[in-house]
Amino acid sequence: MQVRLVGGETETHPMAVYRTELNPADFLTRSAWIYPAKTAIVHGERRYTYRQFAERVNRFASRLRALGLQKHDRVAVLSPNTPAMLEATLAVPAAGGILTALNTRISTPEIGYILEHSGAPFLFVDHELEPMLTGLDLSGLTVVRIADTGLPDDPYEEFLAAGSPDAVASWLEDEYEPLALNYTSGTTGRPKGVLYHYRGAYLNALGEVIEAGLSRDSVYLWTLPMFHCNGWCFPWAVTAVGGTHVCLRRVDARRIWELFDSEGVTHYCGAPTVHITIVNCEYAHTLPRPVTGLIAAAPPSPTLMAQLRALNLHPVHVYGLTETYGPMTVCERRPEWAHLTDEEQATFLSRQGQAYIVGDLVRVVGEDMADVPRDGETLGEVVMRGNNVMLGYYKAPEATAEAFRGGWFHSGDLAVWHPNGDIELRDRSKDIIISGGENISTIEVEQALMAHPAVLECAVVAVPHPHWGERPKAFVTLKPGQSVTEGELIAFARSRIAHFKCPDTVAFGDLPKTSTGKVQKYVLREREWAGHAKRIN
Repeated sequence: MQVRLVGGETETHPMAVYRTELNPADFLTRSAWIYPAKTAIVHGERRYTYRQFAERVNRFASRLRALGLQKHDRVAVLSPNTPAMLEATLAVPAAGGILTALNTRISTPEIGYILEHSGAPFLFVDHELEPMLTGLDLSGLTVVRIADTGLPDDPYEEFLAAGSPDAVASWLEDEYEPLALNYTSGTTGRPKGVLYHYRGAYLNALGEVIEAGLSRDSVYLWTLPMFHCNGWCFPWAVTAVGGTHVCLRRVDARRIWELFDSEGVTHYCGAPTVHITIVNCEYAHTLPRPVTGLIAAAPPSPTLMAQLRALNLHPVHVYGLTETYGPMTVCERRPEWAHLTDEEQATFLSRQGQAYIVGDLVRVVGEDMADVPRDGETLGEVVMRGNNVMLGYYKAPEATAEAFRGGWFHSGDLAVWHPNGDIELRDRSKDIIISGGENISTIEVEQALMAHPAVLECAVVAVPHPHWGERPKAFVTLKPGQSVTEGELIAFARSRIAHFKCPDTVAFGDLPKTSTGKVQKYVLREREWAGHAKRIN
């Protein structure tokens, strides 16, 4: 390592005493040292201390290496929020691999594409999700089944038992090496692999510690999928402070309230749909202590905010993308808002705010990359840069160059900039729908519908939805002499792509077009969003 000294001289320090490469896997080493007997993981009747957590992660990492893991090999994991998923999030980077967590809601062909594109030689799969692999060619992969029992005859437990409880020597040489590969819906329809680096994951985890107010007394409930931006870096954040992870295989409102009470939960995260499900549960009740809930994908409405507060649940509005390790901005509460009503506060809290402490301030720019006026009215694109921006798209240099043009990451989100420095989203320039926190490529949906023999052309746009925020709606022109019903077309789409990506409704007729024949999606969107102040929800 070369460093520049005062006066301009340089010296080479192969093992500089004042630097170690930032690695979020190291958080577990510290917490296991300081809190060995403290409960680290809760999963039903199972409890693991930090000493046990560290030992299991060490066994995972050493076993991967014994089976032939090479540096930067991708390790795919298809699992709900279980101890195995959490352990993989720490063990794979510790071993020197690249964690590739798979969305549990996508279709079998999509999983096949990601496995092929990533070139992952290892695949861990939960027993409930094995049917999603039916028909895929898994030859050449080392596949480990997770029964999620914690018993010795569980194949995953057998995998761990064959490893060493001692930590493996780190292979990390540069904190900008890739740590994780997360696939997100792209505007071309094919998922794009977003590469995270060690430095970004480490710093964004500390950002979550600060913005969520995590401490050693925190009890974090896993309502947010760990596959989604690696759980917004919370696997590393909660571990860093020695907090307790409470695993949850699926979002079940009754079970969530049981765990709020029995485990003393202090924090959770999720899209607005998760929060809405929680507050509307028949078992909802006012909690004796405050619980912090980070909310992203859409701001909390005045109604939802009032419902949350009445139950002693306190929302923190954050915003980000897969390309920014999850949340990158937070709408910080201002002391001067304290006297405002819920509705008045919701007006301010609906903004996406400004950057996390660990990131650079975000900007809103015009096409010339100049800042738009901070008048709360002029529309521009949100651009970001700094430690918590991805390395780039895997095997996609052109897409990376386009996203990083002008030296900033282009979010594709359109916003205004307020006089106090906060940004507020108003629209999207990308053909992406965010429904219940999940990205849906409109082009992917269009391609699925276009495969039907009766369809001549189609356009898919986001329309507002009271529960999911946004949902896809398809506008379809049929070929002359052909017929198909709305239900038949939706069922056809469901046979080709994940169900959550399929349109809820289909409208038949001619599509609005420019003089050159280009479909005017904005005309369709304006019609569907009439009466709404924003074109996102």
